[in-house]
Amino acid sequence: MTPGAPDSPGSPGSHSGTGAPWLIAGLGNPGPWFRQTRHNAGFLAVDRLADRHGARFRRRGIATLVAEIEVDGRPVLLAKPLWFINLSGRPVAALMRRYGVPVERLVVVQDDLDFAFGSAKLKRGGGPGGHNGVRSVGEVLGTRDFVRLRFGIGRPPKGQSVGDFVLKKFSDDELAALPGALDRCANALETLVRLGLNRAQDALNAPTR
Repeated sequence: MTPGAPDSPGSPGSHSGTGAPWLIAGLGNPGPWFRQTRHNAGFLAVDRLADRHGARFRRRGIATLVAEIEVDGRPVLLAKPLWFINLSGRPVAALMRRYGVPVERLVVVQDDLDFAFGSAKLKRGGGPGGHNGVRSVGEVLGTRDFVRLRFGIGRPPKGQSVGDFVLKKFSDDELAALPGALDRCANALETLVRLGLNRAQDALNAPTR
């Protein structure tokens, strides 16, 4: 991959190694049974970004699928760890070592129960909020200073456990709205790579037309 142009000085995405790629890791569970389940929103978001760039995922080692894209000449790795979601940290850390990705250019895409379905937020750092995949990444890396894209899946209905809810497939209404929500996430991730975190947050929070 061709080294990307450097970020603007002092931007949230800047790093002394300007040729280092970004790594956008979607969290989810491997296998056909988990496709279109709420806990796999991270996989769906990186799939959407790969599709718009015409990129295909290929196995890297035994634990991850990786697609390579460029955003305005900047190299970006899209990853789907193939271990179960609560063990995501080791595959993500292995990719960072292999490709020389600094933690400042790691983005973890996760499902989030605290936001309404289809909404999303970008932030750097912070606690895992009960998400075991995010907790695993932070523990293995020894830092939480990476960017997270939190994709809202809403709360379970009364009487349904969180565990059952996140492993259920999206409803028909949610599936109909999912492409638009994932496109907003893909737009924000591209903006993050090009222009930094603040601009990406603005893009994600902009009202839809």
